Amino acid sequence: MFFDRGIPDVLGYLRLSNIPVPQHIENAAALFRYNRTVFIAPPWKEIFQQDRERKQDFEEAQRTYDAMVSVYNALSYDLIELPRGGVEERCQFILARLGT
Repeated sequence: MFFDRGIPDVLGYLRLSNIPVPQHIENAAALFRYNRTVFIAPPWKEIFQQDRERKQDFEEAQRTYDAMVSVYNALSYDLIELPRGGVEERCQFILARLGT
């Protein structure tokens, strides 16, 4: 099972927005752990587009990525950056890393 977002992302978004992180969020991130390996997609300028759902500009997307890397590293997750490639290539990369 894969999750697109997790509790640590909430920490990252709050910090990115300069909003104080409530203690219950800190506690939840420490208590409710995911698999140690986390795949992360870096910002990719060549395919980046804003639309009605993606309100961030590319610079904010880069800051968001940096915030997520910082949070997940601080929580001792092992980050694996996804390659910049098509969906099939990314799927194969993940499956290969998982040994399936």
